[in-house]
Amino acid sequence: MASDAYVLILYYSRNGATARMAAELARGVESTGMAARLRTVPTVSPDTEASLPPIPDEGAPYCTNDDLRDCAGLLLGSPTRFGNMASPLRYFLDQTSDIWLEGSLSGKPAAVFTATGSLHGGQESTLISMMLPLLHHGMLIAGIPYSEPALSHTKSGGTPYGASHWSGGNDGELSEDEVTLCRALGARTGKFARSLARDRGEPI
Repeated sequence: MASDAYVLILYYSRNGATARMAAELARGVESTGMAARLRTVPTVSPDTEASLPPIPDEGAPYCTNDDLRDCAGLLLGSPTRFGNMASPLRYFLDQTSDIWLEGSLSGKPAAVFTATGSLHGGQESTLISMMLPLLHHGMLIAGIPYSEPALSHTKSGGTPYGASHWSGGNDGELSEDEVTLCRALGARTGKFARSLARDRGEPI
């Protein structure tokens, strides 16, 4: 189904795990009839300035402020860095004051996802760290409810705060439960985005 509205899947991925999660989240979004727009952010140099060319060599394009401003919903993802989101994603979010002043994201749904190298390596604190700027933007945070059976029996990633992946398990590949929970979170966010866009009178 063609749609003018889209859910933005914005992520930073260094070794590919977060990017693989983003692809599964996109499948969940698209199962609801919403479009999914995959975008990433460049790495940040030691002087804290983004220093890579404007177009990445491979993978998703770099996100623009307009990609974020115009989305109907947002899925935000990062690997864990000492229990927090990675600095490239934080750097991008720090440049969104104009969107905050406009209130462009207020009332739109958002959810978060992460990948960690160790099972207890800060998945939940990283997810919460990504929620904080989204709350300041006025977004409505969607988690994963325990009505999703995989959340109760997963032996790898998966939390009620958002989708997660333990890259130290399953030979680095997403486990079946992790895939299930990514798609469930994508579908949940897509349904919310579709309903709220309709309430705002936007084309879907």
